[in-house]
Amino acid sequence: MRITTPTTAPARAAADVLAVAVSKPPELSGELADLDSALGGRVEQIVRSGEFRGTRGQIVTLDGGSGAVRARRVVLVGLGSRPGADDVRAAAGAAAKAALAARALTVAFATGDIPLDPPTATRCIVEGALVGSYRFDRYRTTGADERPKPLRSVAVLGGDRAAARRASVVTAALNRARDLQNTPSNHLGPEQLAERAREIAAAHPTLKVEVRDERWMRGKGMGALLAVAQANGAPARLIGLRHTPSRPKRRDVVLGLVGKGVTFDSGGLSIKPARSLVGMKYDMSGAAAVLEATAAIAELGLPVRVVTIAGATENLIDSRGFKVDDIITAANGKTIEITNTDAEGRLVLADCMHYARMLGATHLVDVATLTGAVVVALGDTHAGLMGRDQEWLDRVRDAGERSGEHVWQLPLLETHRRFLRSEYADMVNSSSAGMAGPSYAARFLQEFAGEGPWAHLDIAGTADLARTRGDEFPKGGTGFGVRLLVELAESLC
Repeated sequence: MRITTPTTAPARAAADVLAVAVSKPPELSGELADLDSALGGRVEQIVRSGEFRGTRGQIVTLDGGSGAVRARRVVLVGLGSRPGADDVRAAAGAAAKAALAARALTVAFATGDIPLDPPTATRCIVEGALVGSYRFDRYRTTGADERPKPLRSVAVLGGDRAAARRASVVTAALNRARDLQNTPSNHLGPEQLAERAREIAAAHPTLKVEVRDERWMRGKGMGALLAVAQANGAPARLIGLRHTPSRPKRRDVVLGLVGKGVTFDSGGLSIKPARSLVGMKYDMSGAAAVLEATAAIAELGLPVRVVTIAGATENLIDSRGFKVDDIITAANGKTIEITNTDAEGRLVLADCMHYARMLGATHLVDVATLTGAVVVALGDTHAGLMGRDQEWLDRVRDAGERSGEHVWQLPLLETHRRFLRSEYADMVNSSSAGMAGPSYAARFLQEFAGEGPWAHLDIAGTADLARTRGDEFPKGGTGFGVRLLVELAESLC
């Protein structure tokens, strides 16, 4: 999609749809007053009648195409009262969806009345429009002629050119992560995820890729990841990407990104209920996020070294599969008693985190759809944040706030270690206490996080949506983590 930032006045913008964001209550001043004049007072008319009140996400469409307004349609979209960046993203997404419904190919967004600085407003509009216009219909074989064609261009009138480019790169990566998430597991297994990593590396000269097989993992003692992979229909893969800029800003920093890549999770012998099996293709969302974030970091040319590791496997049921009461040995030498085969993500992450440290990661972030308990605690708007080194956790939290991918810090205490106790091994992989599920899981991961700052993002509630939240995202994968991780990498430059 083409993204431009012309200085054209809204009424003179040559586009199929002109989108104008309006706060609640609407005030006929600035660009909105100019547009009202060009439309012969029609904006004032619908405001006075109460038809348009500027409520968040409200859409009203007016005919354009007159001599004074070049756009074929004018879409007024509400920002709500006291709007912020998230409201602008949601408004841009709503306008993009309205444009698609009107069979538009080109959209122009007016920015003059948005209460944000130009770079932030530009970024939020581009992100919202690209997210809102996304569709995943590659497996639909009927009705192609009836579906709207994709948008060809988005113009942010008076926008910031650098912010528009950055937002388009990052949001394209986010949408690619959504493609990976939404692809069913019979079309995207561990090897296909590895192939995507190879494509990413081939496109960027600063990236190198390593894809390791199970034989190599056995040589490295990765008994935790391999235990999950024992019942695989497809062989597991350990996927690595390294971003090595020619002149890193800080030579003492290597950002380590680790993602859980379970391409389908049945729960193993501790099988999930039938209803819970639907959507388990999304259990690789952490891997999708770290891979595509790395692609965006490379495309933006960020001067920070990055080591990215994704453990890709399935968790299925088979006579070869790992069992409750098994004791396995992770790559760092610690032994784990299996008490629940559906607590497999932490096993995958354990070996991947250890390996990322072995490759030199000084500052570590792992991203995973790890616990159902975090969904109960935080819902679908905030990911759970836990870890070690409060300064690092604050940096991750702030990156989430700036990017619109919000996190909420949950406690991680030494007392949570009591849930790990085993009579026969160094620890168990699942607690039966029924308390502090996200924090307990993070405390398990801490045993494998090595030395140095570490943050754990439990994205089980935010990675995919069973229904819309009323913002720019529909049902399906959200690519959560891509924008946050790019923002975090920028903060280290």
